[in-house]
Amino acid sequence: MLEFWREQGVSEALLRGVEEYRRRYPWQDDRGLARPRYPYYGREVLEAAAAAMLAGENLLLAGPKATGKNVLAETLAAAFGRPDWNVSFHINMDAASLLGTDTFRDGAVVFRPGPVYACASAGGFGILDEINMARNEALAVLHSLLDFRRILDVPGQGRLQLHPAARFVATMNHGYAGTRELNEALASRFVVLQMPPLDGEGLEKLLGAEFPRLSGKGRALFAGLFLDLRQKYENAEISGKAVDLRGLLDALRLAELGLPVRRALDMGITNKCFDEEERNLVADSISLRISPHMMGEALFAR
Repeated sequence: MLEFWREQGVSEALLRGVEEYRRRYPWQDDRGLARPRYPYYGREVLEAAAAAMLAGENLLLAGPKATGKNVLAETLAAAFGRPDWNVSFHINMDAASLLGTDTFRDGAVVFRPGPVYACASAGGFGILDEINMARNEALAVLHSLLDFRRILDVPGQGRLQLHPAARFVATMNHGYAGTRELNEALASRFVVLQMPPLDGEGLEKLLGAEFPRLSGKGRALFAGLFLDLRQKYENAEISGKAVDLRGLLDALRLAELGLPVRRALDMGITNKCFDEEERNLVADSISLRISPHMMGEALFAR
């Protein structure tokens, strides 16, 4: 991962800092290290995020969908040589879900650590996904962990001091159903990085890494299609359902297996728009770039 960062042009001073962190806190537990599926492309973002981790800050990644927030969080954990604990927040999240709870084992009451407690004690990277989905009452238990005190008070377990290697990276989207404003007390405990949208070059690199057999023409074609859909979303012509990078990758997997490209895109993107008018707009955008007769073999090398 660090060699990949060098190829991205990340500052040597920051790379030396990450290497020093890894020497100071070698991981020797059974839990596997973070293994991101996709690489994150973008030197400035990587440098800003790495600097925050080296400074011991909590990092909040904010921005719309398909900007690589979770990919960046997993990339940071991998680069720093740590395992990650991923916590997906929701409206019914409570303190016990984060810290842990008592349970029965072999006829005795024992403490079952929650993901935040386990991450804090082991020195991992905690990824707090969609943190603005949870109620403020549930998040209040994190205040002492995320500020200068770096402690957790767990009923029945006493006080836990945060491992010095532990870091927390939160993600949030704006304007989704179920989301809310992050309260000032919690927001003040993070440094915030507004995630830029992926550009065409970054998209082509990602597609090339995920699909080594995809031709240069194919990479440019699908990156351009995704940018077309994002432009329509930004112009309020369609909703965000079609701006789905995971759906685009899913469609390419189907096409690589032999499904006609347009049918694969229908399954990965178009059919996620349940409003007929919007579905037709998305289909029209796709038809401007993709012939109805195009097959995957035209895009993938044998």
